[in-house]
Amino acid sequence: MASDKQGQRNKLNKKDIVKVGLRIPLMQTAMNYERMQADGWTLAMAPALKKIYGDDEEGLANALTANLQFMNTNNYAAPVLMGLLLSLEENGEERSTIDGLRIALFGPLAGIGDAITWFTILPIVAGITASFAKEGSFLGPLIFFLVFLSLFFARIPLAQLGYSAGTKAISKIRENSSIVSHAASVLGCTVIGGLIATYVQIKVVSKIPVTATHSISIQKDFFDNIFPNVLPLGYTFLLYWLLKKKNANPVVLIILTFVLAILLSWLGVL
Repeated sequence: MASDKQGQRNKLNKKDIVKVGLRIPLMQTAMNYERMQADGWTLAMAPALKKIYGDDEEGLANALTANLQFMNTNNYAAPVLMGLLLSLEENGEERSTIDGLRIALFGPLAGIGDAITWFTILPIVAGITASFAKEGSFLGPLIFFLVFLSLFFARIPLAQLGYSAGTKAISKIRENSSIVSHAASVLGCTVIGGLIATYVQIKVVSKIPVTATHSISIQKDFFDNIFPNVLPLGYTFLLYWLLKKKNANPVVLIILTFVLAILLSWLGVL
């Protein structure tokens, strides 16, 4: 079909990009431990993807399936990435390139977005407006509301920025697609590795008695000094192996993790 050919897919207009920006908060819907924001992310992108692919149902299905993979980024920085990816989609870029950029960029954007919004703008504004409110001034809640509202609508120009940047970078990405894909994969793996060390916490509290008055801490004296973070890494790879090789159900693995954590904590191991 014509829509399958590179450069002949339907194009998005300014109104479509505005709609994308306004739909970004949908990312926070349907949060789950298996895919985090992926369901809401796909829901936010769905109208734009439907317009891009038109009657190409297979292409649309592939795009929606790809976007249903793990996603966890800052809600205010997400429009930049979403706009970028949509520009690549409508220009018929390789699926591996689009997916590689999505995986590589959502982590760094999360860090930048969190630092700017949750750790800088909102705490400072909240501190200032709280002092107004404490004095009984209505300016306190009003200013905070206006700033929060401004951040909400800032998603629209950010989505446009990402879309424009992606359109301008198409030729460069196409010329260096293999390099871009490889670099994105390396960066994506680096981000995932950082997430493992940050979010997966397994610590052994059991101690080995040596004498009547002295014992060795398995965690502090063995794992922390010799193999730091080896338990989180090992458990993550175990779950990955069960998912990839044994086709285990992710929900079952999540429940198993909860059961093991509760049981081993009750036994005094963890």
